[in-house]
Amino acid sequence: MSSGVSMAIRCNFTPISYRSLMLPVTRVARWCYMVREQSRLFERNCGGQSQIEENKHYAEFWIGTHVSGPSFLETDHNVSLKSWILQNPKKLLGDVVVDKWGPDLPFLLKVLSVGRSLSIQAHPDKELAGLLHKLQPNELDVVLESVPEINELVGINEIENGEVKVKEDRVLCRSIFTKLMSVDRDAISTSLSRLISRLNREKETRELSSKEELVLKLEKQYPNDVGVLAALLLHHLILNPGEALYVGANEPHAYLTGECVECMAASDNVVRASLTPKYMDVKVLSSMLTYTQGLPEILKGVPLNPYTRRYTPPFEEFEIDRCVLTGGSSVVFPAVVGPAVFVVVSGEGSMLTSSSEERVWEGSALFAPAGTEVCVTTETELELYRSGVNNKFLMNPNTQHG
Repeated sequence: MSSGVSMAIRCNFTPISYRSLMLPVTRVARWCYMVREQSRLFERNCGGQSQIEENKHYAEFWIGTHVSGPSFLETDHNVSLKSWILQNPKKLLGDVVVDKWGPDLPFLLKVLSVGRSLSIQAHPDKELAGLLHKLQPNELDVVLESVPEINELVGINEIENGEVKVKEDRVLCRSIFTKLMSVDRDAISTSLSRLISRLNREKETRELSSKEELVLKLEKQYPNDVGVLAALLLHHLILNPGEALYVGANEPHAYLTGECVECMAASDNVVRASLTPKYMDVKVLSSMLTYTQGLPEILKGVPLNPYTRRYTPPFEEFEIDRCVLTGGSSVVFPAVVGPAVFVVVSGEGSMLTSSSEERVWEGSALFAPAGTEVCVTTETELELYRSGVNNKFLMNPNTQHG
């Protein structure tokens, strides 16, 4: 795979134990790379039937049932994955999943391509989400094997004062963040102008820190935006291929550059406050954040076999498996009591079940109903990602997880 919401596109989405294929969706946005990974997935999924538009920014590749970007059966473009599931939800999703979340996929799988910084945002917790009449979308991001890295802003920096108690730290953080985000635009413009001038002078005589370089970059993308200053309050993380990061509710974050696979609870509910032309709600964002300090945990994944690692966040709705097969190898994904979706991001091979065999390649997206064992083989090489309901929940659905 060569070097990550709205325009529906075709993607091979295969209910693997049935003779039906499916089509995910891609979304366009100004913040993504021009004709990068999403466009390649789009083109391969369409079997060459659709032309890539060179001036389009292909931003996100969605696989799931979310109303903003539902997948459709490839064999019948008028039948959505959601409507197909509704015909027999307990057989396709499993009793445990239907009893917990109803007749729908509880997660949404995406491939993201970020060419310029996204908004500083947070997802509401269940209580606030209820007030907003939406679901709570926790996130788990895994960096693709062939992508050098992904840059993100995540969480609040520590306050360097050992005498201040944690509770008081959070109060102080809230006060600083809220006051900064509420400063009028003229004052922000003046402060930024002085800061940018100083940094441009100083970079002639010293090496700027990564945060200082980031400020210069963000200011070019979003002139006079308070988010340029707010970035100084957040952790700047660089994730390498195969590393993962989960973002819980009410935690600030922003993608800066790179490509990744992202899984989240099936919602696009988000509150934004800066670095975006979209609607912003500074008051709600400032009030909802936890202001928890310290570096977020970077997940390396747990090996399931020589080719597959599993990333398990503290959320019931989902987990991600990352599988990188070498030439002439194969791997088995055991049957579980919940559904799964797969997306192939590079290479080609075959996916087999007890009742079917499908050829897959870069861009193929597939659905495996509950109780389906899937065997993947390749003669060359293949990289794919599987998302399913968190196995800890499936094994103990009556236990509180997280």
